[in-house]
Amino acid sequence: MNHSRVKIFSCGANDALFREVCKFLDIHQGRMVRSSFADGEIYCRIDESVRGCDTFVIQPTCNPVNENLMRLLITIDALKRASAASVNVVIPYLGYSRQEKKSQGREPITAKLVANLITCAGANRIITVDMHDPAIQGFFDIPVDHLSASKRLSEYFMKRDLTNHVIISPDTGGVLRARSFGKRLNLPMAIIDKRRPEANNAVVMNVVGDVNNKHCIIVDDIVDTAGTLTTVTESLLNNGALSVVACCTHALLSKPAVERIANSPVSELVTTNSVPINPDKIEKCRIKVLSIAPLIGETIKRIFERRSISELF
Repeated sequence: MNHSRVKIFSCGANDALFREVCKFLDIHQGRMVRSSFADGEIYCRIDESVRGCDTFVIQPTCNPVNENLMRLLITIDALKRASAASVNVVIPYLGYSRQEKKSQGREPITAKLVANLITCAGANRIITVDMHDPAIQGFFDIPVDHLSASKRLSEYFMKRDLTNHVIISPDTGGVLRARSFGKRLNLPMAIIDKRRPEANNAVVMNVVGDVNNKHCIIVDDIVDTAGTLTTVTESLLNNGALSVVACCTHALLSKPAVERIANSPVSELVTTNSVPINPDKIEKCRIKVLSIAPLIGETIKRIFERRSISELF
Protein backbone atom coordinates (compact mmCIF):
# COMPACT_ATOMS: atom_id res chain seq x y z
CA MET A 1 0.00 0.00 0.00
CA ASN A 2 1.39 3.42 -0.98
CA HIS A 3 1.38 5.18 2.38
CA SER A 4 2.07 8.58 0.81
CA ARG A 5 -1.32 8.40 -0.92
CA VAL A 6 -3.33 7.31 2.14
CA LYS A 7 -4.14 9.52 5.10
CA ILE A 8 -6.14 8.40 8.15
CA PHE A 9 -7.73 10.79 10.64
CA SER A 10 -9.73 10.58 13.84
CA CYS A 11 -12.42 13.02 14.98
CA GLY A 12 -11.81 12.02 18.60
CA ALA A 13 -14.70 9.68 19.43
CA ASN A 14 -12.48 6.57 19.56
CA ASP A 15 -8.82 7.53 19.38
CA ALA A 16 -7.73 4.17 20.82
CA LEU A 17 -9.24 2.27 17.89
CA PHE A 18 -7.78 4.86 15.49
CA ARG A 19 -4.27 4.25 16.86
CA GLU A 20 -4.71 0.47 16.59
CA VAL A 21 -5.77 0.75 12.95
CA CYS A 22 -2.79 2.97 12.13
CA LYS A 23 -0.46 0.50 13.86
CA PHE A 24 -2.00 -2.41 11.93
CA LEU A 25 -1.44 -0.60 8.63
CA ASP A 26 1.97 0.74 9.72
CA ILE A 27 0.89 4.23 8.72
CA HIS A 28 1.29 7.54 10.53
CA GLN A 29 -1.65 9.09 12.36
CA GLY A 30 -3.16 11.94 10.39
CA ARG A 31 -2.72 15.34 12.04
CA MET A 32 -5.79 17.41 12.72
CA VAL A 33 -6.47 20.38 15.00
CA ARG A 34 -9.69 19.91 17.01
CA SER A 35 -11.19 22.61 19.20
CA SER A 36 -14.39 24.52 19.94
CA PHE A 37 -15.47 28.13 20.21
CA ALA A 38 -16.66 29.47 23.56
CA ASP A 39 -20.29 28.79 22.70
CA GLY A 40 -19.57 25.13 21.82
CA GLU A 41 -19.34 25.61 18.05
CA ILE A 42 -16.98 22.95 16.68
CA TYR A 43 -13.77 23.82 14.82
CA CYS A 44 -11.30 21.58 13.03
CA ARG A 45 -8.42 22.01 10.60
CA ILE A 46 -6.50 19.34 8.70
CA ASP A 47 -2.89 19.90 9.76
CA GLU A 48 -1.15 18.33 6.75
CA SER A 49 -1.58 18.24 2.99
CA VAL A 50 -4.17 15.78 1.69
CA ARG A 51 -4.28 17.03 -1.91
CA GLY A 52 -4.87 14.06 -4.21
CA CYS A 53 -4.88 11.57 -1.32
CA ASP A 54 -7.37 8.86 -0.44
CA THR A 55 -8.43 9.86 3.07
CA PHE A 56 -10.15 7.81 5.77
CA VAL A 57 -11.91 9.25 8.81
CA ILE A 58 -12.59 7.00 11.81
CA GLN A 59 -15.49 8.24 13.92
CA PRO A 60 -18.19 6.20 15.66
CA THR A 61 -21.21 8.42 16.31
CA CYS A 62 -21.64 7.24 19.90
CA ASN A 63 -22.27 9.30 23.03
CA PRO A 64 -22.32 12.29 22.79
CA VAL A 65 -24.06 11.33 19.55
CA ASN A 66 -24.91 14.76 18.18
CA GLU A 67 -21.48 16.25 18.89
CA ASN A 68 -19.65 13.30 17.35
CA LEU A 69 -21.89 13.37 14.29
CA MET A 70 -21.29 17.09 13.82
CA ARG A 71 -17.52 16.64 14.19
CA LEU A 72 -17.65 13.99 11.48
CA LEU A 73 -19.60 16.21 9.09
CA ILE A 74 -17.24 19.15 9.64
CA THR A 75 -14.18 16.95 9.10
CA ILE A 76 -15.61 15.57 5.85
CA ASP A 77 -16.16 19.13 4.64
CA ALA A 78 -12.62 20.14 5.62
CA LEU A 79 -11.11 17.21 3.69
CA LYS A 80 -13.18 17.92 0.58
CA ARG A 81 -12.16 21.59 0.64
CA ALA A 82 -8.52 20.51 1.09
CA SER A 83 -8.73 18.71 -2.29
CA ALA A 84 -8.63 15.12 -1.02
CA ALA A 85 -9.13 12.68 -3.89
CA SER A 86 -11.66 10.71 -1.81
CA VAL A 87 -13.15 10.86 1.66
CA ASN A 88 -13.94 7.41 3.07
CA VAL A 89 -15.82 7.51 6.35
CA VAL A 90 -15.31 4.67 8.84
CA ILE A 91 -18.22 4.66 11.30
CA PRO A 92 -17.79 1.57 13.50
CA TYR A 93 -21.05 2.41 15.28
CA LEU A 94 -23.67 4.37 13.33
CA GLY A 95 -25.81 6.45 15.66
CA TYR A 96 -29.51 6.96 14.85
CA SER A 97 -29.59 3.57 13.11
CA ARG A 98 -32.31 2.35 15.50
CA GLN A 99 -34.76 4.82 14.00
CA GLU A 100 -34.78 3.21 10.56
CA LYS A 101 -38.56 3.01 10.12
CA LYS A 102 -41.79 4.55 11.37
CA SER A 103 -43.25 2.41 14.13
CA GLN A 104 -45.99 4.95 14.79
CA GLY A 105 -47.50 7.86 12.93
CA ARG A 106 -45.67 11.20 12.76
CA GLU A 107 -42.26 9.71 13.63
CA PRO A 108 -39.04 10.65 11.79
CA ILE A 109 -36.76 8.21 10.01
CA THR A 110 -33.51 9.57 11.36
CA ALA A 111 -31.31 6.83 9.87
CA LYS A 112 -32.21 8.20 6.43
CA LEU A 113 -31.67 11.78 7.60
CA VAL A 114 -28.17 10.96 8.88
CA ALA A 115 -27.38 9.13 5.63
CA ASN A 116 -28.35 12.26 3.70
CA LEU A 117 -26.24 14.49 5.94
CA ILE A 118 -23.12 12.35 5.54
CA THR A 119 -23.59 12.10 1.78
CA CYS A 120 -24.26 15.82 1.32
CA ALA A 121 -21.20 16.66 3.45
CA GLY A 122 -19.09 15.03 0.74
CA ALA A 123 -18.32 11.46 1.80
CA ASN A 124 -17.45 9.13 -1.10
CA ARG A 125 -17.82 5.83 0.77
CA ILE A 126 -19.08 4.52 4.12
CA ILE A 127 -17.49 1.68 6.08
CA THR A 128 -19.52 0.58 9.09
CA VAL A 129 -19.91 -2.44 11.36
CA ASP A 130 -23.13 -4.31 12.18
CA MET A 131 -25.76 -1.67 11.55
CA HIS A 132 -29.00 -2.17 13.47
CA ASP A 133 -30.65 -3.11 10.18
CA PRO A 134 -28.57 -4.03 7.10
CA ALA A 135 -31.28 -2.43 4.93
CA ILE A 136 -29.97 0.98 6.04
CA GLN A 137 -27.30 0.53 3.38
CA GLY A 138 -30.01 1.47 0.90
CA PHE A 139 -30.42 4.88 2.55
CA PHE A 140 -27.02 5.94 1.22
CA ASP A 141 -26.50 7.02 -2.38
CA ILE A 142 -22.80 6.17 -2.13
CA PRO A 143 -21.06 2.78 -1.70
CA VAL A 144 -21.42 1.18 1.74
CA ASP A 145 -19.13 -1.55 3.04
CA HIS A 146 -21.14 -3.21 5.80
CA LEU A 147 -18.68 -5.20 7.90
CA SER A 148 -19.62 -7.84 10.45
CA ALA A 149 -17.95 -8.58 13.77
CA SER A 150 -19.67 -11.99 13.87
CA LYS A 151 -16.53 -13.86 12.80
CA ARG A 152 -14.40 -12.11 15.42
CA LEU A 153 -16.93 -12.78 18.19
CA SER A 154 -17.63 -16.39 17.20
CA GLU A 155 -13.91 -17.21 17.12
CA TYR A 156 -13.76 -16.26 20.80
CA PHE A 157 -16.45 -18.82 21.66
CA MET A 158 -14.93 -21.51 19.42
CA LYS A 159 -12.15 -21.92 21.98
CA ARG A 160 -14.69 -23.19 24.54
CA ASP A 161 -16.49 -26.44 25.08
CA LEU A 162 -19.87 -25.62 23.56
CA THR A 163 -21.61 -28.84 24.56
CA ASN A 164 -25.23 -28.22 25.52
CA HIS A 165 -25.15 -24.57 24.37
CA VAL A 166 -27.82 -22.66 22.45
CA ILE A 167 -27.77 -19.31 20.65
CA ILE A 168 -30.43 -16.80 21.72
CA SER A 169 -31.89 -14.07 19.53
CA PRO A 170 -33.25 -11.42 21.95
CA ASP A 171 -35.98 -10.44 19.48
CA THR A 172 -37.40 -11.46 16.11
CA GLY A 173 -35.46 -8.67 14.38
CA GLY A 174 -32.16 -10.31 15.31
CA VAL A 175 -32.97 -13.79 13.99
CA LEU A 176 -30.73 -13.55 10.92
CA ARG A 177 -27.82 -12.32 13.04
CA ALA A 178 -28.28 -15.10 15.61
CA ARG A 179 -28.77 -17.76 12.93
CA SER A 180 -25.51 -16.74 11.22
CA PHE A 181 -23.72 -16.83 14.58
CA GLY A 182 -25.19 -20.23 15.39
CA LYS A 183 -24.16 -21.57 12.00
CA ARG A 184 -20.55 -20.60 12.65
CA LEU A 185 -20.60 -22.43 16.00
CA ASN A 186 -22.86 -25.27 14.80
CA LEU A 187 -25.37 -24.58 17.59
CA PRO A 188 -29.19 -24.53 17.69
CA MET A 189 -31.12 -21.30 18.21
CA ALA A 190 -33.99 -20.04 20.35
CA ILE A 191 -35.91 -16.79 19.90
CA ILE A 192 -37.31 -14.32 22.41
CA ASP A 193 -40.75 -12.94 21.57
CA LYS A 194 -40.31 -9.39 22.87
CA ARG A 195 -42.47 -6.29 22.89
CA ARG A 196 -41.15 -2.74 23.26
CA PRO A 197 -43.95 -0.42 24.43
CA GLU A 198 -41.50 2.51 24.45
CA ALA A 199 -37.82 3.23 23.80
CA ASN A 200 -35.39 1.44 26.16
CA ASN A 201 -38.22 -0.60 27.67
CA ALA A 202 -38.54 -4.26 26.65
CA VAL A 203 -41.09 -6.82 27.81
CA VAL A 204 -40.54 -10.55 27.18
CA MET A 205 -43.69 -12.39 26.12
CA ASN A 206 -42.46 -15.91 25.21
CA VAL A 207 -39.34 -18.01 24.71
CA VAL A 208 -39.55 -19.87 21.39
CA GLY A 209 -37.26 -22.90 21.51
CA ASP A 210 -35.70 -25.25 24.04
CA VAL A 211 -33.49 -23.59 26.67
CA ASN A 212 -34.12 -26.01 29.55
CA ASN A 213 -30.82 -27.32 30.99
CA LYS A 214 -28.93 -25.33 28.35
CA HIS A 215 -26.10 -22.81 28.49
CA CYS A 216 -27.32 -19.75 26.60
CA ILE A 217 -25.38 -17.27 24.45
CA ILE A 218 -27.39 -14.11 23.76
CA VAL A 219 -26.36 -12.51 20.46
CA ASP A 220 -27.29 -8.86 19.85
CA ASP A 221 -25.97 -5.85 17.96
CA ILE A 222 -26.31 -3.19 20.67
CA VAL A 223 -26.38 -3.15 24.47
CA ASP A 224 -27.52 0.33 25.47
CA THR A 225 -29.31 0.52 28.83
CA ALA A 226 -29.15 -3.31 29.16
CA GLY A 227 -32.88 -3.50 29.77
CA THR A 228 -33.37 -6.12 27.07
CA LEU A 229 -30.27 -8.06 28.16
CA THR A 230 -31.26 -8.37 31.82
CA THR A 231 -34.94 -9.02 31.10
CA VAL A 232 -34.11 -11.76 28.58
CA THR A 233 -31.58 -13.28 30.99
CA GLU A 234 -34.17 -13.53 33.75
CA SER A 235 -36.67 -15.08 31.36
CA LEU A 236 -34.16 -17.68 30.18
CA LEU A 237 -33.25 -18.68 33.71
CA ASN A 238 -36.94 -18.90 34.63
CA ASN A 239 -37.33 -21.31 31.70
CA GLY A 240 -34.61 -23.61 33.00
CA ALA A 241 -31.40 -22.23 31.45
CA LEU A 242 -28.24 -23.20 33.32
CA SER A 243 -26.22 -20.06 32.55
CA VAL A 244 -26.27 -16.98 30.34
CA VAL A 245 -23.43 -15.30 28.46
CA ALA A 246 -24.05 -12.31 26.18
CA CYS A 247 -22.22 -10.89 23.20
CA CYS A 248 -22.78 -7.78 21.13
CA THR A 249 -20.90 -5.59 18.67
CA HIS A 250 -21.63 -2.22 20.26
CA ALA A 251 -21.57 -1.88 24.07
CA LEU A 252 -22.95 1.64 24.52
CA LEU A 253 -23.69 1.04 28.22
CA SER A 254 -25.79 4.13 28.89
CA LYS A 255 -27.26 4.64 32.36
CA PRO A 256 -28.33 2.43 34.13
CA ALA A 257 -26.65 -0.36 32.13
CA VAL A 258 -23.64 -0.81 34.41
CA GLU A 259 -25.75 -1.31 37.53
CA ARG A 260 -28.16 -3.63 35.73
CA ILE A 261 -25.43 -5.87 34.32
CA ALA A 262 -23.35 -5.84 37.50
CA ASN A 263 -26.36 -7.02 39.50
CA SER A 264 -27.57 -9.52 36.90
CA PRO A 265 -26.81 -13.25 36.48
CA VAL A 266 -25.05 -12.57 33.15
CA SER A 267 -21.70 -14.27 33.65
CA GLU A 268 -19.88 -12.41 30.86
CA LEU A 269 -20.47 -9.78 28.18
CA VAL A 270 -18.29 -10.18 25.09
CA THR A 271 -18.11 -7.13 22.83
CA THR A 272 -15.85 -5.16 20.48
CA ASN A 273 -14.06 -1.83 20.74
CA SER A 274 -16.31 -0.18 18.13
CA VAL A 275 -17.01 2.42 20.84
CA PRO A 276 -14.75 3.32 23.77
CA ILE A 277 -15.57 1.59 27.07
CA ASN A 278 -14.49 2.94 30.43
CA PRO A 279 -12.15 0.47 32.23
CA ASP A 280 -14.34 0.68 35.36
CA LYS A 281 -17.33 -0.51 33.34
CA ILE A 282 -15.27 -3.39 31.93
CA GLU A 283 -14.46 -4.63 35.41
CA LYS A 284 -17.91 -4.11 36.94
CA CYS A 285 -19.81 -5.70 34.04
CA ARG A 286 -17.46 -8.65 33.46
CA ILE A 287 -16.75 -7.48 29.91
CA LYS A 288 -14.35 -9.04 27.43
CA VAL A 289 -13.41 -6.55 24.69
CA LEU A 290 -12.23 -7.86 21.30
CA SER A 291 -10.52 -5.53 18.86
CA ILE A 292 -11.93 -4.93 15.38
CA ALA A 293 -8.88 -2.89 14.36
CA PRO A 294 -7.55 -5.72 12.12
CA LEU A 295 -10.96 -5.96 10.40
CA ILE A 296 -11.11 -2.21 9.75
CA GLY A 297 -7.44 -2.00 8.83
CA GLU A 298 -7.66 -4.83 6.30
CA THR A 299 -10.80 -3.26 4.82
CA ILE A 300 -9.03 0.09 4.37
CA LYS A 301 -6.11 -1.68 2.71
CA ARG A 302 -8.38 -3.56 0.31
CA ILE A 303 -10.35 -0.43 -0.59
CA PHE A 304 -7.15 1.42 -1.45
CA GLU A 305 -5.80 -1.54 -3.45
CA ARG A 306 -9.17 -2.02 -5.22
CA ARG A 307 -9.51 -5.60 -3.93
CA SER A 308 -12.53 -7.58 -2.75
CA ILE A 309 -13.84 -7.02 0.76
CA SER A 310 -16.37 -9.83 0.74
CA GLU A 311 -13.47 -12.30 0.85
CA LEU A 312 -12.95 -11.27 4.49
CA PHE A 313 -16.21 -13.02 5.41
